[in-house]
Amino acid sequence: MFKNLKTIAVAILLLLTFVGINSCKKDDPVQMYYDYFPLNEGHYVIYSVHEVLVDQQIQQKDTFDYFIKTVIGAPVTDNSGRAAKQFERYYSSDANGPWTIHDVWTAIIDGPRGELVEENNRVIKLVFAPSEDDEWNMNAYNTLEGLDCYYSNLHQSYSVGNNSFSSTVTVEQEDFSSFIDSRRKYEVYARGVGMVYKYFKDFIIINGDPTNVKKGRELEMRLVSYGQQ
Repeated sequence: MFKNLKTIAVAILLLLTFVGINSCKKDDPVQMYYDYFPLNEGHYVIYSVHEVLVDQQIQQKDTFDYFIKTVIGAPVTDNSGRAAKQFERYYSSDANGPWTIHDVWTAIIDGPRGELVEENNRVIKLVFAPSEDDEWNMNAYNTLEGLDCYYSNLHQSYSVGNNSFSSTVTVEQEDFSSFIDSRRKYEVYARGVGMVYKYFKDFIIINGDPTNVKKGRELEMRLVSYGQQ
């Protein structure tokens, strides 16, 4: 009799332990940080843009200053047949508009990836959950040259203009220099906002001098404001 009671007690103890472990798992889900890539319809971000185009061969150096507004639009099917959201891009010469539609891309979170389909090129912008060990080819799903990305400054505070964000990640896309090339590309994302800063430089240079540009493009995007419309 005592042996049976002991067996029953052990069985109950094991059952309670199993239930307790599973309850802890349900109460402590893995934080994926999907809100670095918000896709709620009507979410918008306005950026100031500074762009420089250089071509010494035709003695060209053009500078452009304008504004871009991105808006998460209605549900749509992307070019891979997946349920995504429209990613609308508007241009203006003023931060308050009026706005002219320029592009309609698509955005999606597909499992561990945050993706944009830009001009029919499917690009992996972020991977979840962000980790210092993450490394991915941004162009894995298109025909463009491979571009290996990784994270830096995980969940760090960041300020741009009059806006400060308590938790951001930086996506390092390229940092390369040689006797004839100077390339630097990265983006900063804030929780609940999305991209808040972008820097892109792709120059052909002369004699290893990054200030002596033969041809190329430089682009900087800074968040001005964001919200819900």
